[in-house]
Amino acid sequence: MANIWVTNGTPTMPGILNPLTAACDQGYVPDEVWVLSNPGVADYVAEATDRFEVIIDAYDGDADVSVHDLEHETDFHGIIGFYRSTIEAARDQGNTVAVDVTPGRKFMSAIAFQAGFKFDADHVFYFHRKAGGYYGQYYAEIPRTATDLIDFKEVL
Repeated sequence: MANIWVTNGTPTMPGILNPLTAACDQGYVPDEVWVLSNPGVADYVAEATDRFEVIIDAYDGDADVSVHDLEHETDFHGIIGFYRSTIEAARDQGNTVAVDVTPGRKFMSAIAFQAGFKFDADHVFYFHRKAGGYYGQYYAEIPRTATDLIDFKEVL
């Protein structure tokens, strides 16, 4: 059984990487990472792809990273289809699926959140900075007492 991480791109690198690092730090080290990208964040996603592998390697993992590209940021049906197909395929193979709702614009997070519940992901994670003073900083630079990795599947 593999651990799958499903997320989307955003133009802030800590926004993409911090949730994954926090999850690895708490024992959820993915074997596969699926990232949704669009033309506005494609360069950031490409940079994050390499960093995903470095982070996962630091936690003794070895993940494959796949990127799914949308032609338009507001391709709502494409966003929903990405989450549906990724979650359902992973579940059909008996894998554990975590949807990260932290990065992206609000509508992307809203869709990811709903898809995580509707298509039965195992985890719906949100990386929360308790203190506003750490915006733009990486997980390793932020005191552990200033962050939470919230799993909404446990909260709701």
